[in-house]
Amino acid sequence: MSAALRPQGRRRSRRIGALAAALMLSGCAQLLPKSASEIASPWKSFEEAKAAIERIEPGHTTLAELRLQGIDATNPNVQLLNYSDIVLRFPMNWVGARDAMDAGLRQCLEAGKACSGFAITVREERRERVGNFWLDALRFKRETDITGWSFNALLLTIDDRVVYTLYGGQPMLRAHEIARNPLGPLQNWGDSVKPPDIIP
Repeated sequence: MSAALRPQGRRRSRRIGALAAALMLSGCAQLLPKSASEIASPWKSFEEAKAAIERIEPGHTTLAELRLQGIDATNPNVQLLNYSDIVLRFPMNWVGARDAMDAGLRQCLEAGKACSGFAITVREERRERVGNFWLDALRFKRETDITGWSFNALLLTIDDRVVYTLYGGQPMLRAHEIARNPLGPLQNWGDSVKPPDIIP
């Protein structure tokens, strides 16, 4: 009777082994690293940032009102621009293009040092490694899904009032990176081995 039970025992052991391997592989996928990179800002999405800039009314919105939205020198994603910085952003012969120019931009360029501005840059990026855990861990093949968004805006002011706004960016970032190393962990082995120092 014990001999009759042996094939069943072997089959059961194989099933248990296969189940354990499947559980181990599925669990390994959760061990792949994830990371996030973002610049601190009062906005959590491209749409939220866009809506905030579109609420600004050139000729009416004041610097005090901008501060209430978190747009001032205390915000790490805001760069203060002086008149020279602004002129460098518009290198064209603006005198000849005066009639085609936005009224607020023209006023700013004509105002000289009274014109200043804010350059806003916000970027959020999340990187998640996907694919086979062992190929990734041994550096044979690493796959990374990248998602996020970016936003930039330019605000020009004369004295205490906004006169010009402009914004752009990437509402949805989707990318997939693949890095292959045929030698795996030995790929950079040659770089790590230094020849002995030669003493003349």
